[in-house]
Amino acid sequence: MHTISKILIGLVALIHAYILVFEMFLWESRGPKVFTTIPSDLFTPTKVLAANQGLYNGFLAAGLIWALFLIKDVNWKRNVAYFFLACVAVAGVFGAVTASMNIIFVQTVPAGLAILSLMVLKARS
Repeated sequence: MHTISKILIGLVALIHAYILVFEMFLWESRGPKVFTTIPSDLFTPTKVLAANQGLYNGFLAAGLIWALFLIKDVNWKRNVAYFFLACVAVAGVFGAVTASMNIIFVQTVPAGLAILSLMVLKARS
């Protein structure tokens, strides 16, 4: 796996690790500042739902970290990265359709760039 792909995958993993922290631990304090279209009185009642979403984002980050650091076989490493990046991209599209179009730029675009880098750099080698 080439350095550019590793950097992009690492960036996507970091984004999702941050989303885990945000949704699991900062939902009530930072949530109203980030999601200004949601009435502020809804953050406390939706805290458990947000924490659940955060946990799933953590699983995505864990899968990408697994692909980056724990898998030695190059083909497996690439395939695991493809799988988790595709999950991120699909989740980003769904989030953009159902919640906020900005999610496309936070999740889908970085994941798509990482997938593209894996494809292009594999074709070159």
